[in-house]
Amino acid sequence: MRGNTPAPSIGMMAFSHPTPVRRHAWRFAPSLGMALAMVASITLGACSKTSAAADSASAGGTAEASPATVSGTADSATLRPVTVPAEQLGRLHVEPLATTSFRPTIQVTGTAQFDADVSTQVLAPISGPVTRILADVGAEVRRGQALALVSSPDFATTVAEFRKAQAAYVQTKRVADQNEQLWKNDAIARRDLEQSQTDAASAAADRDAALQQLRALGVDETSIAALRDGKDVAELQAAIRAPIGGTVVERLINTGQLLQAGSTQAFTIANLATMWVQANVFESDLGSVQVGDRAEVTTTASPNPFVGKVTYIAALVDPATKATAVRILVPNTRHLLKKDMYVQVTIHASRERHGLLVPVTSVLRDDDNLPFVFVEMLGANNAFGRRQITIGSRVGDRYEVTAGLKPGERIISEGALFVQFAQNQ
Repeated sequence: MRGNTPAPSIGMMAFSHPTPVRRHAWRFAPSLGMALAMVASITLGACSKTSAAADSASAGGTAEASPATVSGTADSATLRPVTVPAEQLGRLHVEPLATTSFRPTIQVTGTAQFDADVSTQVLAPISGPVTRILADVGAEVRRGQALALVSSPDFATTVAEFRKAQAAYVQTKRVADQNEQLWKNDAIARRDLEQSQTDAASAAADRDAALQQLRALGVDETSIAALRDGKDVAELQAAIRAPIGGTVVERLINTGQLLQAGSTQAFTIANLATMWVQANVFESDLGSVQVGDRAEVTTTASPNPFVGKVTYIAALVDPATKATAVRILVPNTRHLLKKDMYVQVTIHASRERHGLLVPVTSVLRDDDNLPFVFVEMLGANNAFGRRQITIGSRVGDRYEVTAGLKPGERIISEGALFVQFAQNQ
């Protein structure tokens, strides 16, 4: 619209019937002429910053409606309200806003981890070379089951100490029993009896300590019973045993590898029935999350979501991402969740909030990717202006609006994309 060119008359303007193509998309008329007619059906307060004054002057000083608040760019700040003919207003869905109660839904990302309550690293209890691997990755093991055998001089020394302690205990116990009989017959003094009993108790303590050392090195109870009875046993080797039942998820040693007691990690065992999901929740959503909230974990590995609950909210913020870790305990159906798997997390807050909710279809984005809606202008006949808003959590098919709108205002809930298209012409 330039110079004295007359504006299109309202009588020759018409909307096309809007048909949703996507959430915010409209299907336009198939012909170019009808598309132009649809755009012309909405009267703009001004075409641009420079043409607005010229058109107003040529029209004889037509009254102008107040421009709507839009994005902060210079071009979009000059966009004026859109006037919709009364006969076409029915094609738009306009709804009033009211404060409502809701429970927000927080959608974030996260990673799957082993449940630390039922998983552990297995360290070598003794130094020496590995002679045999008994359990490989993927094996289901029970608590106390041998995972690998280790040959070590320290182990041989421990076995010898147990034999000596057992022999000393048998001898001192025999002497103590004989002295008790002699004392009953007044053959020895009571002091001699008590000394022999003390020696027997000391020998028993040494034997028990050596026995515990054998068990710590992985010697099975059958071999320990044979050693206690003084029987000959086959060459004994130290065993690395599973401290818990579960699945061997990592094997970090090989046959012949030299191990260091207490420092070499040999295996990782985890119970895969449950997993932890560490969700990354940002500050704006953190106030809506609390322990016990239900959460759904989705991944392309499973057609169905994994349903769990929030069990812990970290006290520290990640300095790199500025997000707070929220732990979710999830049953691992069919063991489809894997360690370090990237997942989507939806947390259903149990804490009720109050605020304004707008349909997802009403929220559009400007050139700066800032959200806005079309708000009905007060005092103007069928006029709608842009209003920049701040959105919060998503609640079903609606967004929470934390700034930019007030209860009682009316917005375009469906058809806003078509109005935006007409306004930008």
